[in-house]
Amino acid sequence: MKHVIAGLAGLLFGIGLVLGGMTQPAIVQAFLDVCGAWDPRLLFVMAGAVLTTMVGYRLVLRRAQPWLDHQFHLPKSKRTDLTLIAGAVLFGVGWGGAGYCPGPALVSLSSGSLPVWLFVASMTFGWWLASHILSPSRFVMRGS
Repeated sequence: MKHVIAGLAGLLFGIGLVLGGMTQPAIVQAFLDVCGAWDPRLLFVMAGAVLTTMVGYRLVLRRAQPWLDHQFHLPKSKRTDLTLIAGAVLFGVGWGGAGYCPGPALVSLSSGSLPVWLFVASMTFGWWLASHILSPSRFVMRGS
């Protein structure tokens, strides 16, 4: 059941990304070009995502544990540290340069575009590298 719900959530998320224009690098780069020909369309997509996340987190974290796991997996620290800043910079450079962030890039794999496949390969390598550099003790488990 856990995998069915995850699959349906992923499908819904992917459809939202496509309909919102997040899988089109030109639209993303035009949104990020605030000093040039700025295209504000993605502002509404992001506002909807932030609002949904804020409400969702408030509702979900009221529970003692998630429905489909034994515990919540939350960051231990609430501080802004070098790791967080470096991750944000890498994310921004990748998003601004390629026009993709992780979700839209994964959805765009179906296009067969070589730049998308190279982006996802690089992103996957970055995740692997980070998992070998960062300590798993950075996360705290909450629940039973």
